[in-house]
Order: sequence, then structure tokens, then C-alpha cells
Amino acid sequence: MTVDVERVKRMPSIFNFCYYNIISDFTMEVKRETLFHHKHFKPVFIYDFHHYLFSKELNPPLISRVYQDMTAPLSHYFIYTGHNSYLTGNQLSSDCSDVPIIKALRSGVRVIELDLWPNETNNNVNVLHGRTLTSPVKLIKCLRSIKEHAFEASPYPVIITLEDHLTPNLQAKAAKMLTKTFGNILYTPTLESLEVFPSPEELKMRIMISTKPPKEYLESKTTMTSPTTSHKVPTICDRLFYPITKLFIKEKEHEGQKVDEEEWSEEVSDHEAITNDHELNEHYQEEDPEEGNGKPPIEYKRLIAIAAKKMQGDLTEALKIDPHKVTRLSLSELALEKAASSHGTELIRFTQRNLLRIFPKGTRVTSSNYKPLLGWMHGAQMVALNMQGYGKSLWLVHGMFKANGGCGYVKKPDILLNDNPDQLYDPKATLLPMKTLKVTVYTGDGWRFDYHKSHFDTFSPPDFYARVGIAGVPVDTTMKQTKIIEDCWTPVWDEEFEFKLTVPELALLRIEVFEHDVSDQDDFAGQTCLPVWELRTGIRSVSLCDVKGQALKSVKLLMRFDFIFH
Repeated sequence: MTVDVERVKRMPSIFNFCYYNIISDFTMEVKRETLFHHKHFKPVFIYDFHHYLFSKELNPPLISRVYQDMTAPLSHYFIYTGHNSYLTGNQLSSDCSDVPIIKALRSGVRVIELDLWPNETNNNVNVLHGRTLTSPVKLIKCLRSIKEHAFEASPYPVIITLEDHLTPNLQAKAAKMLTKTFGNILYTPTLESLEVFPSPEELKMRIMISTKPPKEYLESKTTMTSPTTSHKVPTICDRLFYPITKLFIKEKEHEGQKVDEEEWSEEVSDHEAITNDHELNEHYQEEDPEEGNGKPPIEYKRLIAIAAKKMQGDLTEALKIDPHKVTRLSLSELALEKAASSHGTELIRFTQRNLLRIFPKGTRVTSSNYKPLLGWMHGAQMVALNMQGYGKSLWLVHGMFKANGGCGYVKKPDILLNDNPDQLYDPKATLLPMKTLKVTVYTGDGWRFDYHKSHFDTFSPPDFYARVGIAGVPVDTTMKQTKIIEDCWTPVWDEEFEFKLTVPELALLRIEVFEHDVSDQDDFAGQTCLPVWELRTGIRSVSLCDVKGQALKSVKLLMRFDFIFH
């Protein structure tokens, strides 16, 4: 590594602070006089010290191992969840493939969604987004890829959620594929329904299936269209025109959307008014499969480890807790917004025992995403996002699941698990700050290695500034900005910010860097998101990622984190 000694000299206060506070981590004892007055030691020490400070391996901002209790029921964890995991791009016309599934598993995603449909000859099972122009991929190919890559990033269980549009004979065929492909790593419960979910520790290196039991599909007749369309393979016209007109009219986000929009505390919600319970019911869950003819196969039903709940009645009825059975409920992002405003504490009570999955509204045809915090605030374990998209929502999900060693399971905070009726967390309640996070942004480096010298400005070095803020409960959410450092590839900001936190257990630290452009929109220069509750205090090296969440090779910030407890 080449050390810019002149840059270090421009930071005497920072360097002295680092020396006094981190020198104990070095194995050799060096006096301050030796550092500054003995030429023999100076080059060696500055090299080692600089390397230590900026090393993501030696000086990371987060705990890099699984440290949380993994023996609680699954319902006590946030779980890294994908939506329509097989899509390579948009929701209407992109290819279906096992490639995005593999990518998701390698990044730590633990919940994979597959939509099952009959093939054109009704003798095999395909995976595709029904009634669209997406091209299918064979189910068996997806299953084999899941088995091969399931535990590369984490040993904790992979859950496959199935949206099943199959006839009973194809359900039986799918059951054989699942059994043959996964063998004894497929978790099959001994009882028809679970009284409590197993723990991630118990389910290590296991794969679980979650869907509505076949009898639930048969009972969905009253909520579906005419049964004469049962299991009809969608034609090109069906797939093209069924959802598209409505979806394109309502779509608000675009794949090319700029990432340097206003801070989230000032953004307008995507909420679309749902005025009554009937409209809310329409957003309970994604499209139900059509009614099937024939008896549901026993071999298929017994593979379902996590039974999904068929919606009946209003939301109050849906959130009732069965003390003898646990289940999974699905809500669209719009239904969640409505439910959060009217049934907030009931959602939290429901998720203490049961699983709640949130999925994007159907108008997100470009595979854009919604903000995940509302789901997490109400205890939703499976906040499903389109992993093939990108943007701030996905950055937050990446940040959340950096926690607990990146294993894909993050223990929910105690405030969401306390089942004492008098102490049940109310997301609407006004709370006093519990602690203050102090963040100092010292300096940054690495752009000169990862970018061409004319990438940001054709004729001069870049003008960088950083933005730091909190994404969390509404009262904690904010964004602040450093000054602009002109014409410098290694900016030194040396600015401190304070963030008062009422619910630090749900707070994520957002960090972004931009290059200021006088005549055009500012250029993106890196971002990351970190779980506040895992921040290591002191001066740390913070690696930045590109807009898609991939780590930049060399770009890092030197930052300091401290907490003041109230």
C-alpha cells in the first residue's frame, strides 16, 4: 500500500487522537517521541498505522460474527426475504431464471419465492410471473440451484415460499421434485400444524416449504373469478393485457430514478388510499391460485412446514392468535399501511408468535421497492423486496442484514417481543430519546483507485461531500450533510453530527457520498447502511458500495462513532 504521508500531516488533530486511542491495539510499544522524532521508526509506523485504520478486516464498524441467541422461534427474527426471486428484471417481460436466485442466496437471502404454473402441455411445472410476458424457467432447475447454493453464505434455514397455481397431479409432481432434490435436508413437520415455530439453530442446514395447504386453495373459490378458467395456461394475450394497463397507469417509480433525492423524512409516501375493509381485503395477499379439480395430494400437503393463512373476514379476524397453531399471513405494502394506522399493536402481538410477510404492490412493474421500516416497526419478519432492483429501500435491507454476522436472521428487539399487554410497543407513541449517536466523518479515500480521473469531472479533481443520517421510526429519521471539499480525491471533512434516538434498536445509519456538480445533478460516489445497535465505538473504517449494493474495491471513509446514554 502506498501511504500519502502529506495527507496524514494535514490531519494532526485526528492523527494524535488516533494515536492515543488506538495505539494499544498494536503489539509493539512506541512512544510518541519516537513517532515524531526518530526517522528510523517513522515510515514503518505510519504505514502500519494507516493500514490498520483503513483496513475493513482489522478495523470494521460492525461485529463480524453471529452473536445473537439463535434458539428462539423463527417468529422472533427478521428474515432476509426476496420477492419473485426468479425474475432477472421487470415484473412484466424479463426472463425467469435461476441466476437471480443463486445471486440472492450468495448474498445471504434466506426466503426465496417461486410462482408455480403448469407448462404449455400441462405435464410439467414452470416458474414464471403468471399472466405476463415473462419467459418461464423449469422448477427442477430452480430447486437444484437452491440446493447447491443454499448454505454458501449462511448455515441457517432457507425458506421457499410457493405461490401455487397447479392442478393436483402437478402438485404431486412438484412434491416428488422437492423430495428427490432436497432429500433429508427438507424439513417436514411431524404434526399437521405447529404449535410454535422451531428455532434457526434447530433448522441449521435445512430447507422449509411455505405455502397455503391445498385445502385452502379449494376454499378460495368464492374469492376467485369464474372456475371455467381453472388452470388454463395463459395465452400471450392473457399475459400481455391482464394486468398491464392498470399497472402502468399507477407505476410511480422508474429504473433510472436518481439516487440523490431528498432525505426520507421529507419524501412523499407511496400510500394509495384504501377507504374501507373491502378494499383492504383485496390487498391481503397476492393472487390466489384458481380452484383445482380433484383431491389435493397428501404427499404435497405434508411437505408444507409453514402453512400460509387464507384470508377470511376482516383484518381484526385475520390477526386473531390461535394458541394451538402458528401460521404465516401475507399483506401487500398498501394493506400494511392501512393496517398500521388502524391495527398497529395487533400487528405486533400477531407477529410475536406468527410470521407476517409484506410484498410490493402490483403496480411496481419496474421491480422498484417500498420502504421496509414500516414492516419492521410492526414486527413483520418477511419484508419481501425485489432483489433485482436497486435504490434506497434495498440499501436499507442490505444494512439491516449486515447485522448478526450477515447470517440472514436478525433477532427482533425486545420491545417487539414483550407480550405484556401493559407494555406492548405502540409505534404511534411519543417516546423520549434513549441515547444519542455521535458520528464524526473524518476523511475518505479510494476513489482515485476505483474511478478514472475524469469520471466525476473532466478537467479537475472531484468536489466531494458526505450525507449521514438515520432511517428508523419517524421521529428518529433525518439526514445531514458535510461541507463540500473542492478539487480533492482524498477529502478531509472532520465534521461531527449528533442523532437523538428514541428506538435505537430499529435505527439504521445511512452514509452516502456525492460529487457536487454546479451545472448538472450531483454524481453518486458511494453509499452504505449500518445497523446502529451493532456499531463499534471509536474510529472505524467504513467501506462504501455502488448504487446496486456491490462493495467498491477501494473506497472507504474514516469515521468515529460514540454513544451518549440518557
